[in-house]
Amino acid sequence: MPLSQRLSLPTLRATGADLVHNSAATTEAIRVELRSGLMATPAFTSPKYLYNALGSRLFEAICLVPEYYPTRTEAAIFDENLAQIAQAVGPGSTLIDLGAGNCAKAVRLFPALLPRQYVPIDISADFLAQALAPIRQCFPTVEMTGIGLDFSSSLDLPATVRHEKRVFFYPGSSIGNFVPAQAAAFLGRIRAACGADGALLIGVDLIKDHAILDAAYDDALGVTAAFNLNLLHHLNGLLETDFAVQDWLHRAFYNPQQSRVEMHLEARQALTVRWPGGQRRFAQGERIHTENSYKYTPQSFAALLGAAGFDAIQTWTDDCGWFAVMHARAA
Repeated sequence: MPLSQRLSLPTLRATGADLVHNSAATTEAIRVELRSGLMATPAFTSPKYLYNALGSRLFEAICLVPEYYPTRTEAAIFDENLAQIAQAVGPGSTLIDLGAGNCAKAVRLFPALLPRQYVPIDISADFLAQALAPIRQCFPTVEMTGIGLDFSSSLDLPATVRHEKRVFFYPGSSIGNFVPAQAAAFLGRIRAACGADGALLIGVDLIKDHAILDAAYDDALGVTAAFNLNLLHHLNGLLETDFAVQDWLHRAFYNPQQSRVEMHLEARQALTVRWPGGQRRFAQGERIHTENSYKYTPQSFAALLGAAGFDAIQTWTDDCGWFAVMHARAA
């Protein structure tokens, strides 16, 4: 499907659940952003461009590989502490699922959280539409409005989203994709969108041994490598670049000075990437920085939440202290 069609703004119907493509981005704005990143020193792209339809499927597969602990560790925290978490959230919420993907993480909590309305948001609107169709059939009493939106830049929600008791759900430690200053600003936007009686339920990956982190982002099967390399296919569609996937290597490692895992794509040899009206020469070994995943301590992230306007923070962790689930109310 051409980019201009993917970025149009119709309201679609997905088997009983509204799907609103609410992206404010235009084709040219996306191209300007991508050109700017590719021409920077060092070159970079936003991690949101990892998530086209295939990228979303590949991330689902990443969550199943043995090395990738966050998904199963977070799920275990929810399983063990679900009664307390449900009490903190309370029934009848407007559950707003940021980066919903296949919606599985939120849907498995429905029987305990008892939301009145479910609002999954994802940049990949087509993937979200496919995920919502069977969920609506399983939970016909829950109002559902899916939103195709780049929520990293805007949290403007349509009028169909209830204002009462908004609970923003942001699992998987996706907050780690933001540098700390950006994370603080993003949490502030969530706080503003919460209203007077809202809250945030968020997953946060914690600092741990670097060998565990390195393996989680560079699994033996190469699923994460495929996920990262698929970005090049996406760029070829968005910017009409001529990236050849075989010319690039996946690189991922923990940077202890920045408390973050970094993902890069590295040129196997000197090459030139071209697009309409421009090009970039890459030396052998030169990299495109594609993603950061910052790691926190419970105390440092609680401080970030407090600065963003949240209080009454509750924290649940696994026995190893690898991951945390935190609930915070709008102050």
